[in-house]
Amino acid sequence: MTMVLEPVSTVIFSKRLQVLKILPSFVITTSEAADRFFPAKAKDKSARTEIAISTEARIKSAFFIMRTLMAHFHEKNRILIFPAAVFLLVFIISQTGCGKRTDLPVSGQDFCFDTVCTVTVYDIETGGHDEAEKLIDEVFERCVTYEKLLSRTKEGSDVYRINHAGGEGVICNDVTVDLIEIAIRYCALSGGDFDITVGGLTKQWDFRSDEPDVPSDENIKEAVKHVGFDNIVVSGNEVRLRDPLCEIDLGAVAKGYIADRLTEFMEQRGVKSAVISLGGNIVCIGEKKDGRESGRFRIGIETPYSDQRKISGVVAMSDETAVTSGVYERFFEKDGKMYHHILDPKTGYPADTDLLSVTVISGKGRSADCDALATICVLKGADEGKRFLKGMTGYEGFFIDKNGVQYATDGFILEER
Repeated sequence: MTMVLEPVSTVIFSKRLQVLKILPSFVITTSEAADRFFPAKAKDKSARTEIAISTEARIKSAFFIMRTLMAHFHEKNRILIFPAAVFLLVFIISQTGCGKRTDLPVSGQDFCFDTVCTVTVYDIETGGHDEAEKLIDEVFERCVTYEKLLSRTKEGSDVYRINHAGGEGVICNDVTVDLIEIAIRYCALSGGDFDITVGGLTKQWDFRSDEPDVPSDENIKEAVKHVGFDNIVVSGNEVRLRDPLCEIDLGAVAKGYIADRLTEFMEQRGVKSAVISLGGNIVCIGEKKDGRESGRFRIGIETPYSDQRKISGVVAMSDETAVTSGVYERFFEKDGKMYHHILDPKTGYPADTDLLSVTVISGKGRSADCDALATICVLKGADEGKRFLKGMTGYEGFFIDKNGVQYATDGFILEER
């Protein structure tokens, strides 16, 4: 997984007011004020957070802090502390501003595509904070729409209808058709190592289950019989499967494609600097502008199996996208053996690869391509994967093998941490 370093705080209070120290033994946090006055807002669904505190919350928090300060000191000392408390009250309330807020960045978070997604806007042409906040809400609404089209498991989605049509043609949204055609191109380019018709195998393995298990060899062999991207027939907006038991799974390319579409949408709305993070898929729009510093975004590459606690490298990005595919992202153990979610379409079992992860980087607008290429490289293994990626113009890669050895293509520049 790729992750943005030095992320903007996602607590609902201003970062500069996060902790107020009066004495070494006396600390008030604005989080405590939030819990006191707005317990619902402070913990609102946990899936969606905002950076900015509301004006009402700031004012009430300010009064709470002032009251706590006055109560802390002995009565005869309150006269001495009162001017400082009043100054503090005025300072906090003044941060609310008048009318629309213009301060940036603004960040939002939601759970989509079975992962935590974050969108942060650093610079937008008009509207400032309020416009950015509204835009982020619209971005997540679009995520819901895309998921309803492309999910294998959501009843009524285009992919679900294709898989359950018994070989009959299904009229699909332009988005679905576009993504399927992109995916077919990479299936062919990979020589069949990558194949989006592994839906039947995905169903057998069910890595999202609370108690995943190894399917029977018989069931795996039966599912493999129905794998083959040449079963997909696209005619205009109609999609059908020659084999009625064949099933499409777009999970290996969907997030990258969606990231590209979200990038287009945000730029059309005037965004000049932003980061879109859909799990292991990162898009950096422009350069970082947050009032304190500017320059390229610094993106960390997660060390496999570190649970996002360690990074193996840092890459600087602007108007670029990076996608990481790794066997550590979803797996389970059975009888001492690890089974990961990147399935070999030829065997039906998790790919027997010497790689733990591959990160592919390219220009903005190529996240779907990077998504497919990263998975293809994992499937092919270190040597063949590196040769394959070097044959692709405009893409660079960072490989981590089972021994922790790291390889980077010539154009993949790691920064000092």
